[in-house]
Amino acid sequence: MRAVVTVPEPTADDDASAYGVPGYIQPVRQPRTDAPPNSEKRRDPFQFGSRVLEEGHDIFEFNAWDHVETDDAYKEFAETQYAMQRETPVSEFDKKRFNDQPEKWWNKFYANNAANFFKNRKWLAHEFPVLVSLTKPDAPATVILEVGAGAGNTAFPILALNQNPHLRIHACDFSKKAVELIRNNEAYNNPAAVGHIEASVWDIASPPDPVSSVPCLPEGVAPGSVDIVMLIFIFSALAPSQWTQAVRNVWHVLKPGGVVLFRDYGRGDLAQVRFKKGRWMEENFYVRGDGTRVYFFDEGELQQIWAGQEDETHNDKTLQIDLASLALEGSDDNKSTDDADKPEESSDSTARPKFHVMEFGVDRRMLVNRQRRLKMYRCWMQARFHKPE
Repeated sequence: MRAVVTVPEPTADDDASAYGVPGYIQPVRQPRTDAPPNSEKRRDPFQFGSRVLEEGHDIFEFNAWDHVETDDAYKEFAETQYAMQRETPVSEFDKKRFNDQPEKWWNKFYANNAANFFKNRKWLAHEFPVLVSLTKPDAPATVILEVGAGAGNTAFPILALNQNPHLRIHACDFSKKAVELIRNNEAYNNPAAVGHIEASVWDIASPPDPVSSVPCLPEGVAPGSVDIVMLIFIFSALAPSQWTQAVRNVWHVLKPGGVVLFRDYGRGDLAQVRFKKGRWMEENFYVRGDGTRVYFFDEGELQQIWAGQEDETHNDKTLQIDLASLALEGSDDNKSTDDADKPEESSDSTARPKFHVMEFGVDRRMLVNRQRRLKMYRCWMQARFHKPE
C-alpha cells in the first residue's frame, strides 16, 4: 500500500474558489488505521496535533485536521500562482515606499483596527510550555522580551496567566500606535496584576550606533539581560536584508543560555498562494493591501538564518531551560553583561551569530469552513532557538 493516497471528492456544486484556491483541489489522505478520528490531544507541542485525515473520514466533520499534505494539483496551482505574481511585481517606486518606512504602514494598520485587533493567543501556553513554568508562583526571576507586540496579543495573555511576582515582560513594537494600544489597555497598569509589564517603541532590525557601534536595544533593556525572546509572526514582517541585524540584536539582548520562541508563516501557506497581481516584491516576499509586508519561510532557510546550517535540526532534548539559572541582571549567578552580549567572533562583520536549534517543527494544517464547505491549507514554522552558554 502506498504511504499516502489522494481521494478526489469534486461534486457538481463545488465552490469554484475556496478562499482563492479551486474547489476541486483535495488534501492528501493517510491510509485508514484503527485509531479514532479525534485522537488524544497531543502532548508534544512540536508534533502539531493528532487529528489525522484518513481514508473514509468526512472532511467536514471537524474544524481542522493536522499533518495535512497537499496533493500535486495544489502544488501545480501554487506554482502557477507564483509565476503570475512574479510577472506583475510591485513597482520599484512602491517597493522603495513600502521598504523605507515599514513602521508607517503598521501605524496605519493599528489606527484602523484599534477597536478589533486584540486577539487572545490562548494557544501560546500549549505551544511553548516553558511559559507555564515561568509563570508559576515559585518560578525564578525572569525577563521576557516580546518583539512585535502589536496590541499585546501575546504579552497580556502571559500576564493574565502569571503568578510569578518576579516576572518582567517587556513588549516592544516599531509602531508607535501599537505601543499606545498596549499602554492604554486596562491590564497595563492593573495594580492587581502579578509581575510587571512595560512597553516601548523598538525596531528589532535597528542598526548599532554608527560612532560607538553600541547595539540599539529596547529602552530599559540591558545587553545580556533577557531570558526569553518571543518572535510570534514578526520575523516575516522584515525584509530579507534586515534578517542579519535582527538576529544580531536578539543575540545581544539575550543572556547566555537564553531562548528564542519562534512562530511564523511557512512556504505554500494559503496566504501566500492567494496573493494576486501587484503584491510580489521579491521571492516569497509580498506587500499586503494595507502596505504591511510579509515573508514566507521554509525550514532550511530558517535553519540557515538562525543556526548557519541547512536542513539539519538538532532537536537536542538536553538543551532544556534550566529554570534555576534564569535570573534578572544583578543576581550572583549572572555573567557579566560585558561578555554576555558579544556575538561569536567572525572575520565577517555581517555574519549572523549561530544559535542552537532546540526544536523545529512545520505545522501543516487544514482548516475547514463547515458551513460553506471550504478548505484552507495553512503552513506555519515553529521553533526554539538557544543562545549557547
